[in-house]
Amino acid sequence: MIMKASIILILIFAILLAVGIPIAISIAIASISTVLFVLPLDIAVFTSAQKMVTSIDSFSLVAVPFFMLSGIIMNHGGIAQKLIDLAKLVGGRIPGSLAHTNIIGNSLFGSISSSAIAASTAIGGVMVPSQVNEGYDRKFAAAVNIASAPTGMLIPPSTAFIIYSLISGGTSISALFMSGLTIGLLWAVAIMIVSYIIAKKRNYPVVQKKENQNIKKIVLDAIPSLFLIIIIIGGILTGIFTAIEASAISVVYSLFLALVYYRTLTMKQLPEVFIKTIELTGVIMFLISASSLMTFTMAFTGMPEALSNFVLNISENPIIILLIINIVLLLVGAVMDIAPAILIFTPIFLPIATELGLDPIHFGAFFIFNLCIGTITPPVGTGLFVGASIAQLRIEQVIIPLIPFYIGIFVILMLVTYIPQISLFLPNILNL
Repeated sequence: MIMKASIILILIFAILLAVGIPIAISIAIASISTVLFVLPLDIAVFTSAQKMVTSIDSFSLVAVPFFMLSGIIMNHGGIAQKLIDLAKLVGGRIPGSLAHTNIIGNSLFGSISSSAIAASTAIGGVMVPSQVNEGYDRKFAAAVNIASAPTGMLIPPSTAFIIYSLISGGTSISALFMSGLTIGLLWAVAIMIVSYIIAKKRNYPVVQKKENQNIKKIVLDAIPSLFLIIIIIGGILTGIFTAIEASAISVVYSLFLALVYYRTLTMKQLPEVFIKTIELTGVIMFLISASSLMTFTMAFTGMPEALSNFVLNISENPIIILLIINIVLLLVGAVMDIAPAILIFTPIFLPIATELGLDPIHFGAFFIFNLCIGTITPPVGTGLFVGASIAQLRIEQVIIPLIPFYIGIFVILMLVTYIPQISLFLPNILNL
């Protein structure tokens, strides 16, 4: 029965995706069809509806719309240029300084906006033309922007880790945030090292001192925006509020910055911001409910256990098993968005990781890291398409320039996978 149910689920899901049906609807239809294969119609429909509703009846999910709202407000807040100016101060004297500015800017803006696409568009939209004007190769500039965009998906606050926490059975969001901070910074450093080597070899220019004359003003303009990250992380670590409460506080602070401090957002624009947040929240919640139905379907038919036994029978060597998991996740990330991938594959691979004795925080770190890589790889990486579009290049024109960055990111992935202390260092130090 397991084999037949698996074939039905995978086949229907693949066909629906191939004909262009939205992924959430494809997941729901494929799951219900599979449940109908093993249960009577009335029980199948009732159970499916029940699982879809109860899956989003979780207090942890309150953080998702709040962090999304905060990100959208900050996107309207016009902080991109302020962060770019600050990034120039930090990386301005390093060879290839504009590339480093792009990387630092993407990391800062991505974490504040909780969106790799927003970072790639806002920061890259300014920095890619700036690099080209200074004599940088356009393909190199595009590759830097694309490769550094996902860092903001790892550095807290991260919606991906919130979803993983829910699906994994309540893994500490605070611990996941601290783990994400570590690996997100490592990703950014890897991109900076590769950029430095290439820039040094090609003799790319650095930012001239005259551009950084008003250091005090640049720092003061950027600090209020950066303070959002400090408030969230600091509040969680000191126990003043939980990660979920931090999401609401981030909205209040973002509104203060956009409406009062920077005055880049008006009261008339707020309904548009709220409507966009509601739309995105509705999409994510339906996706979570549909994916939870698929998770129930797989568990009911015994698929995760069967797959776990299959993988564990391939080899008894944990190194080989983790390598297999990484390869599968890299392939999944290349063809599926990060949210549904987390929802579908966490119940499949987490039991295997548990069997190997891995900490759920460590597994979550390299699990999300893998899927973030997928956002900048063909064939459907949204970050790859957006980054190429911003640079006015075709996808095939940026693939080869991206290869050195892929190698650097892959090295960090292997370190995070096989050295648990990297992702567990901050959570252990802070007793999370």
